Formats: sequence, C-alpha cells, structure tokens
Amino acid sequence: MGFAPHSGWTAVVVLGGARADPRVLARSRVEMADPRYPESRQPYHAVETLGVEEAARRLDGYMAVAEGMAYAAIRALAEDLGGRGYRATSVGILESSGRTGSSLASILASHALIHTADGDHFRKALAAAAERSDLAVSRVRARDLEAQAEARLCRPVPRLREAVKQFGRQVGPPWGADQKMAALLAWLLLDQAQRKGRRTSG
Repeated sequence: MGFAPHSGWTAVVVLGGARADPRVLARSRVEMADPRYPESRQPYHAVETLGVEEAARRLDGYMAVAEGMAYAAIRALAEDLGGRGYRATSVGILESSGRTGSSLASILASHALIHTADGDHFRKALAAAAERSDLAVSRVRARDLEAQAEARLCRPVPRLREAVKQFGRQVGPPWGADQKMAALLAWLLLDQAQRKGRRTSG
C-alpha cells in the first residue's frame, strides 16, 4: 500500500502481482479527520493559540481519531484484498521535506513548523495504524522517490513515469499526482518484498 498524505486525508494505491508488471488492486481516499470537528484537519493550526499543556491534550485527541480512522481503512483494504486472494504485507508513506520542530513549544511558535507538523500528524497516525495491523512501514521523502525507484527498479525515470501513467488506465480517474506517487511507492515495496521472498526461498 502506498500512501500520499495531506492534512486530514490521504490518497492510497495498492499494487500486487508480479513486480515486473504490477496490477492496481485498489485506489481510494482515506479520511482521517473527524467531520464533526473541521479544525481537526489542521490540528496544529487549531491549537496554535493555546498553552502547551492544553494543546498537547487536544492533539492527543485528534491523533486518536486519526489513527482510528486510518486503522479502519487499512483493515478494510486488507480484508478486501484477502477476499481476492492477496495478502497485505507493507505500507509506504510519503514524507514531507519540511523542517520539523524539536518540541511542541517550538512548533507552536513558528507558522512554518505548524504547516509541516499538520502533515506529520497524519503520517504518524498512518504509521501507527499500519503497525497496529502488523504491516511493515516504510517512509520515503517525496523528493527522493523517483531516484530511489530508478535505482531499485532499474528503469529510467521517464519509463517509470510512463508505467505509472499506464497504471491509471487500469482503474480510471482520478489518477493525479497523489495517486501516481502512491503507486510508485507501492511498486517499490512490492519489488522489495518479492526480492526478499526470493532470497528467503533460495
């Protein structure tokens, strides 16, 4: 499963089959913010004016909801895959390249850090939900994704982009930048898992 997270939601693409010619098994959008509390889509913005202790308490609540929603979505995907003869093994999460704060106080004091922390909040929720589901978790910076894919999949970036574009034809729209990056990340994980399986069986 490859995830391209945003504040409050994430795109997810699941690939399976042979690593040389993968198939798109699922493509969806996962909501991770409580619709009753719209401010939870940008949790650090929501607590920006609060004291550190109260901010931490509210962030813990937002995190519990985000993780619960992510866990339910991952389990539903895994169960659907199982019903079709596939087994979910790993989750990839695209990382931001933004600077992170060393403490909650430092984050709340910087609007730039708040923006990064909003995204990281949901990445952490996804990672916790995946680990709770007994899935391996990999986190790859978005700006490094194509270079890693080129090295591991042994295909030049233009060919990778064309292949990922063709994945979209298997499922139809929407197939934008988020889905393409999530698919490429899922392909990396599929390749890694199958190479590891070959070494183990050998």
